[in-house]
Amino acid sequence: MSVLVEVTAVLASVIAAAALVAGVVALVATRRPALALGVFLDLLLAAGLLRLIGDPGWSAILTTAAIVALRRLIGAGLRAGGRAWSLPSIAGPRQENSAL
Repeated sequence: MSVLVEVTAVLASVIAAAALVAGVVALVATRRPALALGVFLDLLLAAGLLRLIGDPGWSAILTTAAIVALRRLIGAGLRAGGRAWSLPSIAGPRQENSAL
């Protein structure tokens, strides 16, 4: 095994562990799961790209492609779900008739 493969494998593992820690810290600090998930998946993508540098085999390529696809699908789902929760009511706020 070459030095490049060993170094990138270790760095990818460190970044993957840091992704988990950073995701949890982001969730605790912001209480926004969408933001925490974005931080987690971005760092996992970075780890996957590092693995591609060291060992550009099909396994690393498929893993990185799966992370990218998962990141895009989850992001689209969270954006769609966020819009559904934040849509204003069509009728507007209810007002009580206090003139009676």
